Amino acid sequence: MIYNLNKPVDWTSFDVVKKIRTITKEKKVGHGGTLDPFATGVLIVGTGRDTKRLGEISSTDKKYKATMMLGSETDTLDTEGVIVKTLPIPENCNSTTINNVLKDFLGTYLQIPPMFSAKKINGKKLYELARKNITVHREPVPVNIHDITLIDFTTPQITFTVTCSKGTYVRVLAKDIAEKLGTCGYLVQLERTRVGNYDIEDALTMMDFEKQWSFIEA
Repeated sequence: MIYNLNKPVDWTSFDVVKKIRTITKEKKVGHGGTLDPFATGVLIVGTGRDTKRLGEISSTDKKYKATMMLGSETDTLDTEGVIVKTLPIPENCNSTTINNVLKDFLGTYLQIPPMFSAKKINGKKLYELARKNITVHREPVPVNIHDITLIDFTTPQITFTVTCSKGTYVRVLAKDIAEKLGTCGYLVQLERTRVGNYDIEDALTMMDFEKQWSFIEA
């Protein structure tokens, strides 16, 4: 089976997989596209033979709603890290300026993977090196931004939605947006609202999934 689940905040994607394995008693369970613990939203989980479909699902475009904080930057580029940089927010930073900057990211742009990520270089996961305060060179990777829209700007926070290709780090996008605005920034909220054809409106909470499964079992 393929399940569209709404991952809770502070859960890892693997936490969800373990919970589904316990509830369904399926030995083979996987997910299609990792979400960071601080993020919420659509996580596609497959069980049994349907785990083979997860690769295809994870390669589809994804949509996010993100809120970023201007004027500070953390080492992880999200709320899980510690602040390593602060810069003033330019006085000319307004909705018009932000909209113009967001438009600059439409299409293909080169993104440098963050050190706090599961990407491997020379067989080592980057986050394992980052935890040892080791920084290594990362080659920029082309990603595609299909749509990016400003939702709200209330100093010092920007909320926007973005539809993007597989492999896009929204944390890095937020950092790059802040730099183009002449300051620094990091994500304070991230919700994945769509993976391919799977939408947040149809996603089951973990509690609802467990209740639904209990009813089926009964």
